[in-house]
Amino acid sequence: MKPLSGVRIIEFDGLGPVTFAGMVLADLGAEVVRLTRADGAGVFGDVGGAVLHRGRAAVPVDLKDPTDRDRVLDLVGSADAVIEGFRPGVLERLCLGPDACHARNPRLVFGRITGWGQTGPLSQTVGHDLNYIALTGALHAMGEPGRPPRPPLNLVGDYGGGAMLLVVGVLGAAIEARTSGRGRVVDAAMTDGAALLSSLFFALSASGLWSSERGSNLLDGGAPFYRCYACADGRFVAVGALEPRFYAALLQGLGVEPSTARQFPAADWPGLHARFEALFSARARDDWAAHFAGSEACVTPVLTFAEAAGHPHNQARETFAGSPVQPAPAPRFDSEVAPVDPATTLSLEAALSRWDQATAAV
Repeated sequence: MKPLSGVRIIEFDGLGPVTFAGMVLADLGAEVVRLTRADGAGVFGDVGGAVLHRGRAAVPVDLKDPTDRDRVLDLVGSADAVIEGFRPGVLERLCLGPDACHARNPRLVFGRITGWGQTGPLSQTVGHDLNYIALTGALHAMGEPGRPPRPPLNLVGDYGGGAMLLVVGVLGAAIEARTSGRGRVVDAAMTDGAALLSSLFFALSASGLWSSERGSNLLDGGAPFYRCYACADGRFVAVGALEPRFYAALLQGLGVEPSTARQFPAADWPGLHARFEALFSARARDDWAAHFAGSEACVTPVLTFAEAAGHPHNQARETFAGSPVQPAPAPRFDSEVAPVDPATTLSLEAALSRWDQATAAV
């Protein structure tokens, strides 16, 4: 049995973070009903499809139809949580906001995720992941010196600072509701979450250990022992030899005399970077990976998504599974690999009936 078995969640279909949060909650065992548009038109078509929509039923509804809205509120009556990512005020105008839902179910957790949050001068402004993390300082720290910051995919705002903190907030409020009998509204803003993820760098800045100049710090590619290098075949290795003993193993593997390659001060880093760059460019990526295998140098091949699924470590742990190949549910519980459950489709009436039957059985 999965940890969230018996927990019921309503997901209002939307873009990135809501979809990802719904997938994570379903992977953990929650019964998630994904309310989709009755006309079948998804946002950006069916992006995500079999992967991001896995493990839960799509239930087409017309939120502008009073009958469908009433039936959605019937679902709310026996749900533990709702998650949604509309602009602030949209569900209130449809009479499906927190007040209407709590009138039907006082213990309901109402999870809301937006870029800017439910309040503040930008709350009604449009934007995307890149805009949100730009306002937190996180984006400024990413990229090469003297060049514009590079988008870090949508992992920092949408997924890390957004969806994952929405999941944390919903689960925290759901635990409280089981003892208090009262649900909460969870306001998960990607600006708040991305800022929280940056806590270490605010701490380093406060201690004078972080510069606002990109590519000059320990963890932003400025250190020659914590960055990626191009190899002879045009592929790359990642080097993460932060600790002195790991750095010593790196130098040994590269055939570099330690007395000529001090790890600190940072003033030596540009020269070291040039030396390491020349050395790594002399051999192919997989040759370097084999050369450093079993050492403490913290050198690993930089794999493509396609290559990652075939790596022996990932295969041994079944990190990827399913068809199409996709990341398996995480984290693990008692070392058990959770199956990848497919996406399904239900009518609104069928979803209500299934929840009614489950309630009656209890």
